[in-house]
Amino acid sequence: MQALDYVAPNNVDEAISALADGGERARPLSGGTDLIAQLQEGRLGLDTIVDLKRIPELMAISVSSDSLTIGASVSCHTINANQSVRDAYPALIDSTHLIGGTQIQGRASLGGNLCNSSPAADSIPNLIAHNVTCHIAGPSGRRSVAVEDFCTAPGRNVLENGEFLVALEFPTPPANFGAAYLRFIPRNEMDIAVVGAGASVVLSDDKNTIQSGRVSLGAVAPTPLLVQEAGDALAGQPVSEETLARAAELAKDAARPISDMRGTIPQRKHLSAILTQRALRIAIDRARGTKTVDELGRLNGHG
Repeated sequence: MQALDYVAPNNVDEAISALADGGERARPLSGGTDLIAQLQEGRLGLDTIVDLKRIPELMAISVSSDSLTIGASVSCHTINANQSVRDAYPALIDSTHLIGGTQIQGRASLGGNLCNSSPAADSIPNLIAHNVTCHIAGPSGRRSVAVEDFCTAPGRNVLENGEFLVALEFPTPPANFGAAYLRFIPRNEMDIAVVGAGASVVLSDDKNTIQSGRVSLGAVAPTPLLVQEAGDALAGQPVSEETLARAAELAKDAARPISDMRGTIPQRKHLSAILTQRALRIAIDRARGTKTVDELGRLNGHG
């Protein structure tokens, strides 16, 4: 790996200036678990790395009456250890405890995972299911983008030269809200998803009708997908296997996978339906206040 200039700004404005000084051969570093690997393997050539982990705004978790805001550089370990996040957003932990092993989670961040923009990223379908807003800063000021619009192609996103992700904003879950993320991998841990599925629902007061829903898929298209048709099909429908099967079939129809060493097109389309239906079941259980097996394991210190 070549010699690099290392800059560690203390605030957003300093980071913007450092990236501007470095030009096209400068990149922000959030967690670095992908960036450093790309540099070591020679897949990326840079002159300057701008480390964002000393900027308080990017390292903060803030809870208000309207939203949860997670700084783009907050580590997965920090999120996993935050009891308020675990209680209010249990589905978020579905993703953060899957991103690498324990050591990687000490550095890896949701913001970095999103900005790496892999179609198979474990956080992005979950962020889409939670209707997250991405807050961006750069030389032209600040702007916000819906997370489903953030990724534009494999490894590419809406960030322009000199811009970086500042924070992810999660709306406060309404009453009777539940969400979940599931993935299929060919081995038990630290592998890339063959298919990932994120889902969320809001139930009626009697918890027997789905008022609204969101479904998202990963690893089945050039970018993670918001399957709008599946969400629309859930709205106003009774909680039933027939309702979930219909949404799952629409997710399968929306999948546009390729065949590679990890899976075939037919397998990935089949898994899109299976994982969507299972994620929706877990989301409904959570909306009803039922603890999942995985959550019970975490409460007992096993996750």
